Amino acid sequence: MSDEHAAAPAAHTGAETNTELAMRRTGMSFQRTRLAADRTLMAVIRTSLSLISFGFTIFQFFSKMQAAGTIGGTSRASRNFGQALVWLGIGMLISGLVYHVRFMLGLRESRASMKAEGLIHGESHFPTSATLIIGLLLLALGIVAVVSMTFHVGPFD
Repeated sequence: MSDEHAAAPAAHTGAETNTELAMRRTGMSFQRTRLAADRTLMAVIRTSLSLISFGFTIFQFFSKMQAAGTIGGTSRASRNFGQALVWLGIGMLISGLVYHVRFMLGLRESRASMKAEGLIHGESHFPTSATLIIGLLLLALGIVAVVSMTFHVGPFD
C-alpha cells in the first residue's frame, strides 16, 4: 500500500458513508425521473405532431384537388376529417402538456420536502424543460393551423 493512502485519515465511518451514498442515489433518482418525464412528453409531442400534420395535409390535398376541378362536388368530408385529426392532435398535446406540468410540480414538491427533511442533498436544480417549450410552440402552431383551416385566414390559407 502506498504512503499516500495509508496517511489519509478516514473521512466517514461506514454508517456515514452508507447514508451519504444512499442520499446521493436518491437525489440522482429524481434527475432520472425528470428525464423520463421529458421522454414521455417527447412521445406525446411526436404523436401530436403526426396527427396535426397528417390532418393538415389531408385538408390541403383535397382542397387543392377541388379547387383544380380534379374532384367534383362540394363535399366537406375531407375538410372535416382533416380538421378532426388536427383537433385530436391539439387535444392530445394539451393533455400531455398539462400532465407533464402537474407531474413535474409534484416531483419538485416531493424533492423539496425530502431536502427539507435532510434525506437528500438536492444541490442540483431542475432546469426548465426544453421539451416543454417545444411542446408549447407546437401547440401554438397547431392552433394557428386549425384557425387557418376553419376560417381561411392566416399563413396557411
